[in-house]
Amino acid sequence: MTSQTNPVDHELIEAAAHVARTRCRGDNHTMAAAARARDGRIVTAVNAYHFTGGPCAELVVVGAAAAQGVYELETIVAVGDRERGVVPPCGRCRQVLLDYFPGLEVIVGDGDRVRAVPVTDLLPETYVWADHQLDAG
Repeated sequence: MTSQTNPVDHELIEAAAHVARTRCRGDNHTMAAAARARDGRIVTAVNAYHFTGGPCAELVVVGAAAAQGVYELETIVAVGDRERGVVPPCGRCRQVLLDYFPGLEVIVGDGDRVRAVPVTDLLPETYVWADHQLDAG
């Protein structure tokens, strides 16, 4: 597997950081995410923490995007509250993002080392949920 790094969407990082600073309060909302749609729009969201495994900010942004009529995302980033900076997606989010948007770029890294990588780089040798649909014809 060849890892490919693409230009970083700093406006997207700042959008997520702004939501993290202004909307993440207390223990229920500790992460913010921002995603850029193919048409250039930015969709933001926060996580909904719950001890049963409430949705991460990345998954909430997928739903928020759909609610706004956005079904094709190009890039996503998550930023933690309390100046934690860019936080990579958890395993569940990586799998869901790959299944929904196999061409998605994910911003990862820290400080001046942030980079945009294909979601496929975050899940090498992965199971693709849509594979089970190939034989249904």
